[in-house]
Amino acid sequence: MTAELHCFGESGHSYKVALLMQLTSYPWKPVFIDFFGGETRSAEYRMLNDMAEAPVFVEDGDKLTQSAVILLHLAEKTGKFIDGDRKEILRWLFWDNHKGSSQFGALRFLMNFLPPEKQPAEVIAWLQGRAKAALKTLNAHLDGRDWLAGDAPTIADLSCCGYLFYPEPFGFERAEWPHIDAWLTRIEALPGWKHPYDLMPGNPADRAAKEDA
Repeated sequence: MTAELHCFGESGHSYKVALLMQLTSYPWKPVFIDFFGGETRSAEYRMLNDMAEAPVFVEDGDKLTQSAVILLHLAEKTGKFIDGDRKEILRWLFWDNHKGSSQFGALRFLMNFLPPEKQPAEVIAWLQGRAKAALKTLNAHLDGRDWLAGDAPTIADLSCCGYLFYPEPFGFERAEWPHIDAWLTRIEALPGWKHPYDLMPGNPADRAAKEDA
């Protein structure tokens, strides 16, 4: 049976899971979530995920939410991207969801997907400080090593890179973080790698085309 990933292109958390399935040739198909049309706030969507978030992974009657849980499930099921110190893998998964993606995703949303007059300048400035601190931690850890949690790429790497491939500006410039830049280049070189906007439906170009139609 082909798994379904309820997702949308702009979602970095969805991208983490989609990328793992892409790199492992896992049979899956995207189910588009119209996030910007308010779908996740609907009663119907809350029946799918009471947390009203993306992604949602559905397969064989099972339903999983929260990207870290889905990553761990798929890595254990496929036996791929799980080679390494399990505690270290979990440490970086938890770090990413608390210190990394939580800052990067919120900051990117506020700076790029809200009208300029609604962008909260003080909140953005505060989040930029948090994001910079997280990037310093990540860059320092990658100094002298290729991967976050061992000698091979794991779901820790796929989780932590989730928002760093997106083109929308949020204060992250690869050239300013040489160890992160080299790490992202290694991830891009993995067989089958795809950019989030090439892997999932729903992105700025899609919305522009819809508005022009």
